[in-house]
Amino acid sequence: MCGTAMFPAGPPWSRVRVLQVLWALLAVLLASWRLWAIKDFQECTWQVVLNEFKRVGESGVSDSFFEQEPVDTVSSLFHMLVDSPLNPSEKYLGFPYYLKINYSCEEKPSEDLVRMGHLTGLKPLVLVTFQSPVNFYRWKIEQLQIQMEAAPFRSKEPCMAEEVCSMSWYTPMPIKNGSVVMRVDVSSNGLGSFIPDKRFQMNINGFLKRDQDNNIQFTVGEKLFDLMPRYFVGVSSRPLWHTVDQSPVLILGGIPNEKYVLMTDTSFKDFSLVELSIDSCWVGSFYCPHSGFTATIYDTIATESTLFIRQNQLVYYFTGTYTTLYERNRGSGSWVRVLASECIKKLCPVYFHSNGSEYIMALTMGKHEGYVYFGTIRDGQVSFEMLPRKWSVCEQIGVTTCSIIWSEYIAGEYTLLLLVETGYGNASKRFQVVSYNTASDDLELLYHIPEFIPEARGLEFLMILGTESYTSTAMAPKGIFCNPYNNLIFIWGNFLLQSSNKENFIYLADFPKELSIKYMARSFRGAVAIVTETEEIWYLLEGSYRVYQLFPSKGWQVHISLQLMQQSSLYASNETMLTLFYEDSKLYQLVYLMNNQKGQLVKRLMPVEQLLMYQQHTSRYDLERKGGYLMLSFINFCPFSVMRLRSLPRPQRYTRQERYRARPPRVLERSGFHNENSLAIYQGLVYYLLWLHSVYDKPYADPVHDPTWRWWENNKQDQDYYFFLASNWRSSGGVSVEMDSYEKIYNLESAYELPERIFLDKGTEYSFAIFLSAQGHTFRTQTELGAAFQLHSQVDVGVVLADPACIEASVKQEVMINRNSVLFSITLKDKKLCYDQGISGHHLMKTSMTVNLLLPTGGGFIWALLPGNAPGAPYAIFYPFFLIQDLVTGDSGSFQGSYVLLVVGGGPTMDSLKDYSEDEIYRFNSPLDKTNSLIWTTRTTRTTKDSAFHIMSHESPGIEWLCLENAPCYDSVPQGIFAPEFFFKVLVSNRGVDTSTYCNYQLTFLLHIHGLPLSPKRALFIVMVSASVFVGLVIFYIAFCLLWPLVVKGCTMIRWKINDIIASESYYTYASISGISSMPSLRHSRMGSMFSSRMTEDRAEPKEAVERQLMT
Repeated sequence: MCGTAMFPAGPPWSRVRVLQVLWALLAVLLASWRLWAIKDFQECTWQVVLNEFKRVGESGVSDSFFEQEPVDTVSSLFHMLVDSPLNPSEKYLGFPYYLKINYSCEEKPSEDLVRMGHLTGLKPLVLVTFQSPVNFYRWKIEQLQIQMEAAPFRSKEPCMAEEVCSMSWYTPMPIKNGSVVMRVDVSSNGLGSFIPDKRFQMNINGFLKRDQDNNIQFTVGEKLFDLMPRYFVGVSSRPLWHTVDQSPVLILGGIPNEKYVLMTDTSFKDFSLVELSIDSCWVGSFYCPHSGFTATIYDTIATESTLFIRQNQLVYYFTGTYTTLYERNRGSGSWVRVLASECIKKLCPVYFHSNGSEYIMALTMGKHEGYVYFGTIRDGQVSFEMLPRKWSVCEQIGVTTCSIIWSEYIAGEYTLLLLVETGYGNASKRFQVVSYNTASDDLELLYHIPEFIPEARGLEFLMILGTESYTSTAMAPKGIFCNPYNNLIFIWGNFLLQSSNKENFIYLADFPKELSIKYMARSFRGAVAIVTETEEIWYLLEGSYRVYQLFPSKGWQVHISLQLMQQSSLYASNETMLTLFYEDSKLYQLVYLMNNQKGQLVKRLMPVEQLLMYQQHTSRYDLERKGGYLMLSFINFCPFSVMRLRSLPRPQRYTRQERYRARPPRVLERSGFHNENSLAIYQGLVYYLLWLHSVYDKPYADPVHDPTWRWWENNKQDQDYYFFLASNWRSSGGVSVEMDSYEKIYNLESAYELPERIFLDKGTEYSFAIFLSAQGHTFRTQTELGAAFQLHSQVDVGVVLADPACIEASVKQEVMINRNSVLFSITLKDKKLCYDQGISGHHLMKTSMTVNLLLPTGGGFIWALLPGNAPGAPYAIFYPFFLIQDLVTGDSGSFQGSYVLLVVGGGPTMDSLKDYSEDEIYRFNSPLDKTNSLIWTTRTTRTTKDSAFHIMSHESPGIEWLCLENAPCYDSVPQGIFAPEFFFKVLVSNRGVDTSTYCNYQLTFLLHIHGLPLSPKRALFIVMVSASVFVGLVIFYIAFCLLWPLVVKGCTMIRWKINDIIASESYYTYASISGISSMPSLRHSRMGSMFSSRMTEDRAEPKEAVERQLMT
């Protein structure tokens, strides 16, 4: 907060009395204008619960999210929609749950508010974000969102009113294969009451099941309903360990002498106390001595599918039932004990997944001291490997005995950072940091931790060079923390050491050596919260050297005073912190409150910025006498009053976020309320929209590059007709489905804030600007020789890159004197150096950029960058050249990079296709082939480094099909009268040959070739046969022309003779018949005339023939 605050003091007050009431006055002073400014923003809040379909419309019910299979309850309703643009032959399914949405405001009944909001046009907008899966070998990596408009629905409770008494809004709760973690963001459409946006965690709980009575119960143990104070009051806090952004269920142990844990699938918005069904067996041995047994669950770690716990020296895991991730039979029926023969002293988490797997580490003692058990979790299957594979860490660093007290895994480097303690008995303990590469099995000693804490002599930090003086306090390291985004490494204990290269460390002197760190809560966005053994809370901004105390502190006292004045239910005089953790870059506490002998477990935000602001103001103030009054004033620490982000590009190209939009079908009811049928149809439409997305992988030759195009392609021309039916309330089924309500969004605009992370392809740039408006005369100009205006300012911008060898940044400053402002334009660019090509979304390199506002008090923020092939990256499409289709932004164009084309299979027919071996692929495609086996060739001269294959591009000349003597397509036999043909299986890939992108494009397709060249022998044979046939036809034609007149004459003579014979026989036959005929005269006359006519013709023919013969 920037600004000057003043409060008048009365004349009778003495200076001592002013100081006594300073805290109360300061609390009111700092909060008064802020509370007034944000009063309307904090007044109302969204409320979201899950409901099964059969419980829609019931009040006060909430269901657990564990059903994962689609339900076939909506298909019958779609058959009713006979005059809608839907295809009734398609299969429409639904989801098991709905989201029920309400909102509440202070001191106002929720039912009245919701009803008022509906009447004023308020409609909640729900944005569901699906988290990408861990195993990218099984599931496609993508950043998918769907935005839905909520539908109003009347409550089923009896109501005396004509229209409605109570109501809620509902949307389907979609489920996607491969995703078990979902974020639900609820916002307003801008009408009605102002309600701030709110985010909810809606995760699938794979550790629930239904019993025989259809009741929901936990599979890991038995749920307890009595949260007794002894479980929490006075208990030491413990870390919350889980895979970042991937764990749907979080688990927290540490309840003394009980095998109880807290479990939640909503990030502690609600939770359950569960007694675990483990055997609690304790086995002591010579190698694993224990002084006593306790039922306490010490270490708990949650992954995407599996929960891990440690009780004493025993380690157990339980795999949930997640049918959206793997087969149903992968789920555990009971807790599985692992590493049964080992003595495990500690579990260490791995916060980030890599290579399609999650990881966990178990530290041993006893017979395998000096080894680490490295666990791998993929699709619910757990396996452990003992590392190092050959000799123990103790043997490789040259000591007899040692102990590994912490392990940190850097996934991108396949490296384990081990904190090793050496020296026992009377010898002093020494600590080293050891690096072990899991891929090469190499171990390296990185750093010797000093034996004693350095003497800072009033400095905020001190570079450890070995020449500094030391105190008498021994260093007692407890752990290592590494941030893969900025490559910073911290060694913590009763001190803090920071390094950016694993070799040179800086001692942060602000943290007192009298305290000892118990654990660190990490945001991986630049902020770190520190919890000490005495439950103090400290704060560190990574890359800086200042460590701030948050609790207890003067700022905390001010904050508590303000909360008590507002009668907040999240604070109490008697409270115990159970854990401290980050969620969406915000710091939260899980606290057990005791009020009037009643306990309550709450999750509350820890306002770090406000605490630091209160602490600055309480330490720097002035009392000035003006007339008869003392004026309380505070120093302005902010040289600027406004900071905005400008010139932000459209985000989808960089965030790779795909978003769909769905609106509820229009109901033909004047009140606008939906019924169960219309909600079920809404379910089916959302399901089908996501199904179209899932099957839209490689759209060959689609006229419109959009998954929804095939849905409406046959009905788009009738859109006006369907609108006419809906406008006149004639749509069947009581609902109208609008085609434009279900679409993919390609042109999302920036929300005037930087995205959480961006993906940079090779050589890609990202630019934005920071606009600062100054306080007072912070920016001023002064004329100097050689420059018209010279800026004099207390503010500047600095950019810190985690990997400057890979990413470069430039900052351009523009002073706006008339507005007393300055604009900093920042551009990031990939340097095309630090990443190899890869498959879409796989093995991304993590790096970050920190933007520092260079003020007298410091400040800044960290930003994640992911160079590499981004999720949702384009696919290559052959038509008839190679196209690149960006499935996120919808852009497409010709592929401008380089690629290698290989024929990897083929056959004369589709049924005879076969894949070629590696040797055959080389012989059929390589220009170096000497076996006369080439299938094709090209005139391009560019080849791979080993000259094995041609490198082609959009500028390369065409392909010539050779099909040489030993090629499979050689001497193809024509089928019938058609030309020879062959089917080729062609592989196109740019891996290792393209310098224009990090993306590894690979496409396999079938190519149908007609008119292949024949072999010389077969061609000669066909020529000889063809020539012979042609010559034969010519000879036959000549002979026919010469012999044809003779043939005609012969035929004529034969015909004359035959006719003469027929005429003679006909005459004698008639004469004999006429003598005995008794027919009527009329008939006799007709027959006679016919006979005479026929005789005349027959006699004329031989006469003419004789005359022609005589003339000849």
